[in-house]
Amino acid sequence: MRSRTPLPRRVTLRARLTLIYGGLFLVAGIVLLGTVYMLFNQQLTSKTKVITIGRPTSATDVMYGPSSAALLDAEQAEQWMKQQQSTLHEAATTSMLLLGGIVLVVVGGAAAGFGWLVTGRVLAPLHQVTETARRIAAAPAADRGLHERIALRGPDNEVKDLADTFDIMIERLDRSFDGQRRFVANASHELRTPLTLGRALVELAMHRKSASEDVKQLGENLLEINTRHERLIVGLLLLAGSENEITERLPVDLADVLSHVVAQCAPEAGQAGIEITEHAGEALTLGDALLLERMVHNLVENGVRHNAKESGWVRATSRVRADGRAEVEVSNSGPTVPPYELPALFEPFRRLGAERMVTAKGAGLGLSIVRSVARAHGGEVAARPRTGGGLVVTVTLPGGGGPG
Repeated sequence: MRSRTPLPRRVTLRARLTLIYGGLFLVAGIVLLGTVYMLFNQQLTSKTKVITIGRPTSATDVMYGPSSAALLDAEQAEQWMKQQQSTLHEAATTSMLLLGGIVLVVVGGAAAGFGWLVTGRVLAPLHQVTETARRIAAAPAADRGLHERIALRGPDNEVKDLADTFDIMIERLDRSFDGQRRFVANASHELRTPLTLGRALVELAMHRKSASEDVKQLGENLLEINTRHERLIVGLLLLAGSENEITERLPVDLADVLSHVVAQCAPEAGQAGIEITEHAGEALTLGDALLLERMVHNLVENGVRHNAKESGWVRATSRVRADGRAEVEVSNSGPTVPPYELPALFEPFRRLGAERMVTAKGAGLGLSIVRSVARAHGGEVAARPRTGGGLVVTVTLPGGGGPG
């Protein structure tokens, strides 16, 4: 198996701006230093001229050398002056280049540090935008965290325009999600009234003494359809409610929830000839007990209803993982589920194959509610096909010590 080469760490924009700023300063300093050196060298050469002295004509026609004790003739004086000129030139050049280079390095480092501070201050609003976007993206659900705003204060520039535009976009998304939740909740409440009224009328017609067997059979069919519609509305209400953030979290042992749910689902499983095996290990978490019970109930109920026709089984387990997080796992026998179909199972009203018909037992919201409840509690849900057919669905929640 080929090992993947780790990607190099990216260079931040702040570091790039600092390098560009410091590099340009150093290049400008080097050019300036070279120009000064050329001008200095030119001036030193043009200003210092050697005076040529002819040979002395008499013993008194002499020049004094570097000390009053030495007498030089014209040729020796010329050589001595050239030597002094060369020494002076080398000393001045060395001093200028050495000291100039040291000053250039010190000032260049100071300029780079100053550029680092300046770019950090300039890019601070962008970091604020990035952090806000990251918190919203890391929210457990799509609409979680949309109440946050950047509300950037400062000069009216391009960065503030970006932050204001981002705030407007988030505000519109927040209103859209909130309107969608309100619509589902209001529609579900409005639909409950006619369904309740319809159930009462059907039961009244069925229980009349003059009701024939055909009327009673029709009434039973209508009540079954009515029950399915009621279950659908309850699921929609629960789905809309589970999308809201859990404000009050209390300790809940998922082992107790699992045992209670298995006892509730046992009669339906027994009628279908499905065996339920329970392994309820202690698994503490924090959250809403009713929502967590509905989540586990949907998992077990889904495992019972979507199972093999003969010799089917469901295994429900609760435990604590090595990292301290609580986990509930429900596996079952049943038809083979292609891996590419798994994401669709968590979408509302999505079923597989022949279960898409209107007479299906469920409303198509079971796993959608499971995912919404898990996310509302800061957890996650995953599903994988089981070898031999069926599914293994695992819900992971923060441990009882708090959100992890």
